Amino acid sequence: MAGAMALVLFFSIFTSMGTAHAQVDLNVHASGAILVDGKTGRVLYDQNADTLHGIASMTKMLTEYMLLDDIKKGKVSWDQTYTVDDLVYKISQDPSLSNVPLRQGGQYTVKELYQAMAIYSADAAAIALAEIMGGSETNFVKMMNAEAQKLGLKHYKFVNSTGLNNADYKGMQPVVGGPTDENVMSARDVATLAFCLINDFPEILKTSSIPTLTFAAGTKDQIVMKNWNWMLPSLIYAYPGMDGLKTGTTDFAGYCFTGTASRNGIRFITVVQNATDASGKGGYKARFAETRKMLNYAFSNYSKVQMVPKHYQIKGDETVPVSNGSSNQVPVYTKSALSMVVQSGEKKDFKPVLVLDKSKVDSSGKLIAPIKKGEKIGYLTFVSKSGQSISYLTPQGQKKAEVDVVAAQDDNKANWFIMIMRGIGGFFSNT
Repeated sequence: MAGAMALVLFFSIFTSMGTAHAQVDLNVHASGAILVDGKTGRVLYDQNADTLHGIASMTKMLTEYMLLDDIKKGKVSWDQTYTVDDLVYKISQDPSLSNVPLRQGGQYTVKELYQAMAIYSADAAAIALAEIMGGSETNFVKMMNAEAQKLGLKHYKFVNSTGLNNADYKGMQPVVGGPTDENVMSARDVATLAFCLINDFPEILKTSSIPTLTFAAGTKDQIVMKNWNWMLPSLIYAYPGMDGLKTGTTDFAGYCFTGTASRNGIRFITVVQNATDASGKGGYKARFAETRKMLNYAFSNYSKVQMVPKHYQIKGDETVPVSNGSSNQVPVYTKSALSMVVQSGEKKDFKPVLVLDKSKVDSSGKLIAPIKKGEKIGYLTFVSKSGQSISYLTPQGQKKAEVDVVAAQDDNKANWFIMIMRGIGGFFSNT
């Protein structure tokens, strides 16, 4: 038990270093790249993942997250209307940007603007939503940076809600940052944002998976929005199970893509920043080819495996010492089974560890009686037998790779007679 407690103190700490399994060299042609399990956020592959790079329109994932959060909280509604101001109108009419045409003084619903942003990466629509949520885009950018910190991101800087270069605004708004600044993030933080977005608001995938949609249908501004994610199953670089999430392209950021695909109950998230082909040339095809490379590796080498069954007992920790209980020990087991996405043959590299709830134990590490059958006394997690760290994007995701451990029977507080007899026994033992 002492050995398990020592492991508890070390491995219950959130880690963000290498993986438990030796990382394969995928030779991804990108300035930054990462591959993670979509359920737990466990990092399966990373390449230069903590360096700041441009993110272009992948920025809009944070705008989406904040909008969906405001809708959930009742601050904004889908049928709420927005009246187009001068800035949004002028940006929407710029043919060099990604946009749907918005009429000056025209009114559009939040849902219309959201769909234009999520499917067609419409820049003016993103600014409009920023104004709805923040009063002005400048104020909203401050909110974005605060939200990024709240989500646990570590390497980022947001200067606008769109991912454009500040120069693209042509002086039409008070600039946050320098006149030619762009938003930057690390690949790990982009993946963390995507992980939070699809786990906190899975409904985003219903929109991001739409291949084409008509904006302003029935009006003279009608336009067919074709999703920039060309890996959706019906588009040119179709990939089975692909349903999100966001592309991004600027001269500064290069060709970027945050992708996610699900098959047979397993989801993966990928990020590539400044993707190129083998010759170093960037392009639309390159970002999808490098994404395909990571997803093919993931789906070919990883599967969902039951790590422990229901009522599993850890060898050496089948019972836990109890302080002042009617018994000195109480048997414990897992409340339910636990399955994880692991590489072929990797299960044997993991070791189960019991982590006791600090509020349930005394200073000596013993459970405090009384204890009821089925009461949670801690959780089971896994560590690498080799001692390598297991990396997760967020502590919340890591909890999905844990299972509750409960008492297998009652252990009432010892009565006075038992306490006296133990005292006598202890006395003679010492003598």
